[in-house]
Amino acid sequence: MRQIRFTRFLGLSFAILLFAVTVAAQYRRQQPQPNDFFRYNYKEKLPTKGSPMPVEPPAPDVVVTQHQITLHGQALKYTAYTGMMPIRNVTTGVTEGKMFYVYYAKDGVTDLAKRPLFIVFNGGPGSSSIWLHIGGLGPVKVALEPNGLAPAPPYHWETNPSTLLDDADMVFIDPIGTGYSRPMKPEWGPKFWGVSNDNASVAEFIRMFLVRYNRWNSPKFVCGESYGTTRAADLSGYLTSQGIALNGVVLLSTIIDTDAGAGDLHYVNYLPTMAMTAWFHHKLAPDLEKLTPAEMAKKAQDFASTEYLDALYEGDRLPAAQRQKVIADMSRLIGLSPTFIADNDMRVSLWRFSMELMRSQHLMTGRLDSRFTAYETDAGAEQTPFDPSDANISNAFPPAFEDYLRTQLNYKTERYYYVLGGGIGPWSGSYNTVPSLEEAFAKNPDMHLFVGMGYYDFATVYYAVDWTLAHLKVSPEVRAHNISTDYYDTGHMIYIDTKASAQLHGDLAKFITASDPAR
Repeated sequence: MRQIRFTRFLGLSFAILLFAVTVAAQYRRQQPQPNDFFRYNYKEKLPTKGSPMPVEPPAPDVVVTQHQITLHGQALKYTAYTGMMPIRNVTTGVTEGKMFYVYYAKDGVTDLAKRPLFIVFNGGPGSSSIWLHIGGLGPVKVALEPNGLAPAPPYHWETNPSTLLDDADMVFIDPIGTGYSRPMKPEWGPKFWGVSNDNASVAEFIRMFLVRYNRWNSPKFVCGESYGTTRAADLSGYLTSQGIALNGVVLLSTIIDTDAGAGDLHYVNYLPTMAMTAWFHHKLAPDLEKLTPAEMAKKAQDFASTEYLDALYEGDRLPAAQRQKVIADMSRLIGLSPTFIADNDMRVSLWRFSMELMRSQHLMTGRLDSRFTAYETDAGAEQTPFDPSDANISNAFPPAFEDYLRTQLNYKTERYYYVLGGGIGPWSGSYNTVPSLEEAFAKNPDMHLFVGMGYYDFATVYYAVDWTLAHLKVSPEVRAHNISTDYYDTGHMIYIDTKASAQLHGDLAKFITASDPAR
């Protein structure tokens, strides 16, 4: 009897273990829903419990180094300041955290009032500024293939021909909990984590930076990517209320209003990116394949905002014949079969699209950049197990950056550099920072805004950005003269593509000239 009970116990234990393993496997394959962007960094979920911050070695305060690169056939000399900025509680004066930064200043500038200053950060939330730093705007960049594909390791850096340093000085910021930036005590982490908390601490960094480097009279710009655009929009209003008016705000791969992804509007705004992805991978009819990217985008946008939007609004009231026409037109534009679209009630999620478009080839498309694909062993899956575009670049940036910091900027510490997640706790607050941007324009109508969007970006789809800009509450003069946009044949990280990077540099150079009265 004892043996039988023991056998039953083993059988039950094995069944429980098998169930747990199955659930765990399913969980690992789960992906965030398209409307759930902010619960995730580019690749991982934010921690749900306190700070994981360990006891770490110190990081040097400031290291100053001299450099020279050849840009457009001419020598450009500059000084780099790499270090930690104390972030004090403005009420108590207590230093509650230290923020890592790298500041590049062109040598030989005699009048700082005429030299633009770009304050740059990335997103996540929980991401360091590594991506814009050595991917897009800094004086060096990670060496990638022309289309942004990472080469085989080991990875290295090279001079960035599209650096913004010839047009402006730049300071790259790692908010608290990213990069080397830390709260002074683990329990003080929540003071920095959340939309408003983060906004206040970055604003305090900017104030301290202007004090320490005497840049009060310089034309000032903030530049953010992804969640960094949420931060930049919020900062524009916050800084204005603190007496720090901006000349310009740059938003790259923007998400500043979560209402742009609500309900059926979500599917309307995602459809043009699906169409562009199908066009790029040659899944459309020959007449559509002949179109330019801009022409293809326009055709998809026209369908999404009229026929498709009307059909979703009508729901079951839509006549059967008209429904079939919408499904056929949609199939023609996004490269999926009419049956698949009908089975999904004309509402195809990103994850199903990413698997279905190239299912017959065992390929899945990327989220950050849908130009990139990866082999999917399970051709029957409904969701992609990982993001091919993220996998392409996530291994290349950290080692190249660590080498650059140590060998060129002479900044040496054994502290762990949090590239993306792992250093912050739960994030809170409203992610709709449009009102702050509108307030900044109302108080400072001379401020300019530039918005850059990638056609193949599923993380922050460009048509949702267009929707947000169309609903900004700004004066007719501001809308006509102070807001500019451009579109790029790339994804979330515009700059990893050589051609798009040069295009972005040209756009930003024009933007600086337009928004800087000293030029």
